[in-house]
Amino acid sequence: MATQGQIAKSNRKPKFSTRVVRRCWKCGRKRAYMRDFKLCRICFRELASKGEMPGVTKSSW
Repeated sequence: MATQGQIAKSNRKPKFSTRVVRRCWKCGRKRAYMRDFKLCRICFRELASKGEMPGVTKSSW
């Protein structure tokens, strides 16, 4: 869980475009972020397994 200070710092406009910090909208995690869903891998997996993400199915074979 990200602290309020870390979230506020990453919301600011960076000096250079490569310094943009993208965070998960649910928990605030910055690592293992998926741009397509705007989620980290942990939150993505939780929502996908619950079936709350449209178009995402759990694979089984």
